[in-house]
Amino acid sequence: MTAPDGRRPVSRRAFLVVTGAAAASVLAACTEEPQAPAPTGARSPGRTTPSSPGRWQSELVSVTDGRLAYRHDDGLRIPDFGQAGYGGGGRPLPDVPAARTIEPIDGDNTAHLQRALDAVGALPLGDRGVRGALVLAPGTYTLAGTLRLDRSGVVLRGAGDGTDPSTATILRAVGDDPPERDVVVVGGEGDGEREVRGTRTDITSDVVPVAAASFAVADVAGLRPGTPVVVVHPCSERWLDAVDHGGTGRDERWEVGSLPIVYHRRITDVAGDVVTLDVPVFTTLDRSLSQSRLSVRDRSGLVTDVGVEDLRLDIAATAADDERHAKNGIRLRLVEDAWVRRCTVVHFTQAGVVTTNAHRVTVVDCRALEPAARTTGGRRYNFNADRGSQQVLFTGCHAEGGRHAYVSNGTSSVSGVVFHRTTATGSLASSEGHRRWSQGLLFDIHRELAPATDRTLGLYNRGDYGTGHGWSAVHSVAWACDVGDSRLVVQRPPTAQNYAVGCVGDVTGDGPFDGPEGHAEGTGRPGLEPASLYEAQLAARTR
Repeated sequence: MTAPDGRRPVSRRAFLVVTGAAAASVLAACTEEPQAPAPTGARSPGRTTPSSPGRWQSELVSVTDGRLAYRHDDGLRIPDFGQAGYGGGGRPLPDVPAARTIEPIDGDNTAHLQRALDAVGALPLGDRGVRGALVLAPGTYTLAGTLRLDRSGVVLRGAGDGTDPSTATILRAVGDDPPERDVVVVGGEGDGEREVRGTRTDITSDVVPVAAASFAVADVAGLRPGTPVVVVHPCSERWLDAVDHGGTGRDERWEVGSLPIVYHRRITDVAGDVVTLDVPVFTTLDRSLSQSRLSVRDRSGLVTDVGVEDLRLDIAATAADDERHAKNGIRLRLVEDAWVRRCTVVHFTQAGVVTTNAHRVTVVDCRALEPAARTTGGRRYNFNADRGSQQVLFTGCHAEGGRHAYVSNGTSSVSGVVFHRTTATGSLASSEGHRRWSQGLLFDIHRELAPATDRTLGLYNRGDYGTGHGWSAVHSVAWACDVGDSRLVVQRPPTAQNYAVGCVGDVTGDGPFDGPEGHAEGTGRPGLEPASLYEAQLAARTR
């Protein structure tokens, strides 16, 4: 657990995703019991495990000898999140050799650092898909602009994220020109949802349920293992009718075409007219409600195997509510297999780390502290999975002073996002799926410390908050989370479900807008097995 001074919640612990340890070590970690107080009156107690006194398992997912079994409830089940993270989960982050080392210069260092990044980006790609790391020596680097890592295989690495420039690397972002800029941008430019012309084919299976990865298509021509594809579920009138047009309260209802559900995948097998994907879907694809389709993905502009490490980003602000400065610390966009590790960002307006059109990303042992922004909409989203974020893992991170410290803000294009062993101090509002059908979010052993609000975690209907946010999280899970004396709201969306298993705090279906209560069990009951759903799912997949 995080110390009161906001230091790292996991002592820079390295999980399997980072270290590449054997799956067996993860299975052992899955039996580590998170601390919890005595039971507080759960609606469903869960199932006792006879061979392990004091331990219990969920009614909906159980583990035996490392193998997981899922129970379907009304055709729905808890999704599989085990593919989140770099390399699709389970691959260690690479230690990229240094290609060049530089020191700070007087004045603005933006061009100085960008030239060095471009020089590393001009090196040939190695066998592992990397070029090399630009290493920044300890010191303070003043930046009046934005650094861009837009070539695959390049890493920006400092000497540490502390406050002492004699031992740490500090990027000091000054000024507000252009307004609301990002300090570091990792990735390419363009539309991450483009398809190759002429490759579109209909999905012909009547129903593709949550957690399924195989289905039939009308035409398999050109499809083979390894083919990158886009799966699209159009936002049709029938589907909108089924989901109550979003449940948006007094705001305008969701409109036809406004919220297509999009998945970025790779094909792993083709058998007859059936294709199998590397990652399951996170919403039921019902052909009677919308005709889903598959096409080959256009990957032009995509940047891969890039990372930012061991840096402190200090955005210059004059007051706690001063917004005349850079908006975000690190943005990952149009990337695949990317990472941020051991970085601290302070004084941002919106986010310390934000992902857009980012797939198979790991953000590990990072901190987003002391936001400098007003306490109102669009601000203080410390760790933000925005549009097109899929299979993104935030692990061992700490947030401070956030309105939505850990949040999915990208609507129906976001899925498979995991917040694992995370902590937040002084939350001003809830971590949550924020708007418009974010799918497949997992809060796994998330802890709230000294919250400044009475609701700190939400898988629920946001009604007419914002711009018709409505049902903001679906097929999402809070697993062994601790919200202290605050509330965790879990509600059941139409056609979908949300889950709270083994959590501590006031777990309730009573949210700001009406909705049926979601699945809740084992509230306040210690001994949940597996202790971490993500770790167990990853271990089961890689065993």
